[in-house]
Amino acid sequence: MIHEIANTIVSYIGDMGYWGIFLLMFLESTFFPFPSEIIMIPAGYLAFKGEMNLYLVVLAGILGSVGGALLNYYLAMAFGRTFILQYGKYFFIKEETLDKLESFFAKHGEISTFTGRLIPGIRQLISLPAGLARMNMAKFSFYTALGAGIWVVVLVTVGYLVGSNEDLISEYLKSATLIALISVVFITIFYVVRYKRRKEILEK
Repeated sequence: MIHEIANTIVSYIGDMGYWGIFLLMFLESTFFPFPSEIIMIPAGYLAFKGEMNLYLVVLAGILGSVGGALLNYYLAMAFGRTFILQYGKYFFIKEETLDKLESFFAKHGEISTFTGRLIPGIRQLISLPAGLARMNMAKFSFYTALGAGIWVVVLVTVGYLVGSNEDLISEYLKSATLIALISVVFITIFYVVRYKRRKEILEK
């Protein structure tokens, strides 16, 4: 069953090309429960076969992710919390979920838009608290592109290296996800230390 779905996605991406990657990653980055793994891994496999350009695959994936995140950002900023709770329930967004997202954003600040892109379950929705907080759009786009870029590269690399082997994909994806999460920890520590040092310099 999974193999058939993967083949269908590969076929679809092959037919639609880079616009197909952009559109699917756009949807994945909004409210739709659409896993990026079944988009970017097959795209990486097509790049390995020489049917697509590796760099354009990565670029299309990042642009799609940022585009979908910006849609969530604008919806939250323009319509507010009430709107999200009223219509978000149709996309499995509960008030408890939104509370946790806002708490995560408040605790970790602007960099949470970066780290959140690498954390399963938070990836698609971290744009909402950023929009509600009216985070600077340039910073939001930068951190989102950075986080999405790392994740897209991870998935494309898995597809490029292991092709359509389901067992290897599962094994490599677990390792890659762990590496991505460890990277989040180190980058967050670096950001916090740098922020504190800058604050101490300004206070002197």
